[in-house]
Amino acid sequence: MWLEPEGRGRRLPVMYGLAAGWVETGEIPPNRAEFGGRPYCPVLDMDLEIYVAKTSGLNRTGVLARVTVAALTAALVGTTTAAVAAEPGPTFKPAQQANLAGSAGAASATSAAAAAAPAALNNLYGVHSNGDVVGYTPVGGGSIQRIAGLSGTGWVNYKHMNQADTDGRLEGDWYHSDGWYAITTGGRLHYAADGPVRDLGGGWNIYNKVVSAGNTGGGAPDDVLARDYSGVLWHYLGNGNASLTQRYRVGSGWNAYTQIAGKGDVTGDGRADVVARDRNGVLWLYKGTGNYRAPFATRTRVGSGWNTYNLLFSPGDLTGDGRADLVARDGAGALWLYKGKGSASSPYTTRMKIGTSGWNGFRMMF
Repeated sequence: MWLEPEGRGRRLPVMYGLAAGWVETGEIPPNRAEFGGRPYCPVLDMDLEIYVAKTSGLNRTGVLARVTVAALTAALVGTTTAAVAAEPGPTFKPAQQANLAGSAGAASATSAAAAAAPAALNNLYGVHSNGDVVGYTPVGGGSIQRIAGLSGTGWVNYKHMNQADTDGRLEGDWYHSDGWYAITTGGRLHYAADGPVRDLGGGWNIYNKVVSAGNTGGGAPDDVLARDYSGVLWHYLGNGNASLTQRYRVGSGWNAYTQIAGKGDVTGDGRADVVARDRNGVLWLYKGTGNYRAPFATRTRVGSGWNTYNLLFSPGDLTGDGRADLVARDGAGALWLYKGKGSASSPYTTRMKIGTSGWNGFRMMF
């Protein structure tokens, strides 16, 4: 879109969808005094009204402006933001999210305090080696049902796929993911939602594990955790529009784990938690703190024998109780559900089989 400034004889670009907020242009001022204190841009000789989405780093009742100088400057000089269409790209077909009417999770979602939101009620997805994505939706009690058709195609050269609720907004009675992150084999971070796949930047091949475990920074949108090859864990906060902040170092020694999983609150305090399995098959719980600089408390032991599984992941809440559940796939291709209990000392129930066989046919699940 273009703006034709009065008396200037030239057209200026009107930038929308900055990486860290939304910008609208106003009228051209005769002088700055008439703006009544509104933000003013001397470069374009116009005022700017900046509306910033709810972001991580604050609870859902607060607003934190993560508008960086670099992002704003890029917009003003007419450059593109970090989030652009990736061409060519795979396809993504948004699926109807579950709405388990009458379940306990619906009531808790609508009445939960802003800083103690329940885990998102999400679908479960599997990716075949040919790049097809198959979706499954919760139908109650932990059971899942395949969604008709494909949820995506062309996801061959991708890894580390994660669902994400990038705006942190309540949708009816529930929170839901509104898209997913994925990293190309070339190290580009992509985001897919209802529209073209967006390229959010490169350099992600320095990580061997990437997990979006919910709003681990204590804010509204989902954040991203990434482990590098030396075992250091890094934290990227969501801006509210799928773009991410700079990274923050939050721990070391995480290469001790062969699996890291999480997608919301397991322990019942409203903060996103993660679990991690070590090489001996012991599962550890890292309780969320809501502090983006130190997002997890000291680990506590959950149990042993978890080496029977070749994959652990959490799509979020599959039962409708507002607690994040854990899904495990065994070597025979069966799928097991561990329901979140809302307890730090005993976070999961006894396992429940939700898939008999054939689940090893997916090269990724999320």
